[in-house]
Amino acid sequence: MDRRTVELRIAGQSYRVTSSAPEEDLNRLAEMIEAKLGELSPRGRPAPAQAMLLAAMALAHDVEEERVQRESLEKRTRDVLQRVLMRIDDALEPLEDASAARSE
Repeated sequence: MDRRTVELRIAGQSYRVTSSAPEEDLNRLAEMIEAKLGELSPRGRPAPAQAMLLAAMALAHDVEEERVQRESLEKRTRDVLQRVLMRIDDALEPLEDASAARSE
């Protein structure tokens, strides 16, 4: 993949990032960071390094919560599918028994 340098603005600072990710993705991520910073620090003031760290921690926490929710949903989905398959097997079993009895 091509690597290119993209300039991102976060908290009033310019950051040059070299990446193979699409520029639109990097800008979207920078906007997410900017939004999180806005939640954590007063408007109109430059964000100190501590605010950047808090924003990173908050975003990491959001990712972790999403991972836990996804894993929980996957487990519930597997459980439901397993129960459905068992019901289908139970429903088909009398048909298999009848077919076997006819062939005897």
